[in-house]
Amino acid sequence: MGSMSIWHWMVLLVIVLVLFGAGKIPRLMGDMAKGVKAFKSGLKDDENAPPPADQTAAPQVQSSPGVRPVGEPQKEAPKV
Repeated sequence: MGSMSIWHWMVLLVIVLVLFGAGKIPRLMGDMAKGVKAFKSGLKDDENAPPPADQTAAPQVQSSPGVRPVGEPQKEAPKV
């Protein structure tokens, strides 16, 4: 019941061929292969590219008086 026999696959293949036609399937596969090649070459280009210079330094953030960064413990007020 859960597995598909060879006849199920044959009927499915015939339906796909009728819907898309025998000529369109190789063209679709060729377009898909071109897309995969372009994706792989894009990944290869990203690996070879040096990192931008402005991202190497940490940004300087100025805080307002009375505002503490997240995660910094509160300081006790001076006793008078």
